[in-house]
Amino acid sequence: MKWGAPPTAEDLAALAETAFAAIPAALREAVRGTAILVEEIPDDETLAALGLEHPWELTGLYRGTPLTEKSVLDPPGGPDVILLYREPILVEWVESGEDLFRLVRNVLIHEIAHHFGYSEEGIARLEGEG
Repeated sequence: MKWGAPPTAEDLAALAETAFAAIPAALREAVRGTAILVEEIPDDETLAALGLEHPWELTGLYRGTPLTEKSVLDPPGGPDVILLYREPILVEWVESGEDLFRLVRNVLIHEIAHHFGYSEEGIARLEGEG
């Protein structure tokens, strides 16, 4: 896909939908009901909670209760959400030269792993980085 102007939030949402459709059906079923949203940048509250100083340090975020911590006895809460942050993703895309679809897919899969209860360290091990 060629881009004349920076990809919009809608463009990234379309890439995320395509990436989500390509993951195994069992995984898709396990995250059913989890919203996937694209926002420009993380808000100041989110950055402070994560100990980050700059919004470009965070490309995605899982907000919700990981499956490993959910109980049928818990009161119903809001839906789990996977946030993809447009500007940080575009900065990483430009700086890394990575294919934008692959980058969006990797951020999405990373956040889905958090839905399953994986820590950053566990995800790094899965990715072969740790």
